[in-house]
Amino acid sequence: MSVVDHLTPLPFDEPWQAEVFALTTHLNESGMFTWAEWANRFSAALAQSETPVEGGSDYYSIWLDTLLQMLIDLGHANAEEVEAMKTQWIDAYERTPHGEPVHLKENE
Repeated sequence: MSVVDHLTPLPFDEPWQAEVFALTTHLNESGMFTWAEWANRFSAALAQSETPVEGGSDYYSIWLDTLLQMLIDLGHANAEEVEAMKTQWIDAYERTPHGEPVHLKENE
């Protein structure tokens, strides 16, 4: 790795950010929504944020919330199921030791 590699900022701070970006791009390319629809919703969500968005996790948390709400609004996801899945992941995260991969319980 060269010195320049250490100076170039990475586009994502964490793997989940790259994954949600890739998922959004894939859903757009699959025809679930246009990029203009996505950009309008995401821009509105950023503008409505109660705290300054400084990139990183703040930015991609709003990105994820916007994507989930868009999928619900378009009828591609069920709001109750999305909330149940969020709760399951939060529970799994809270019970996982630091540094270990987070997994849902098998019966979830």
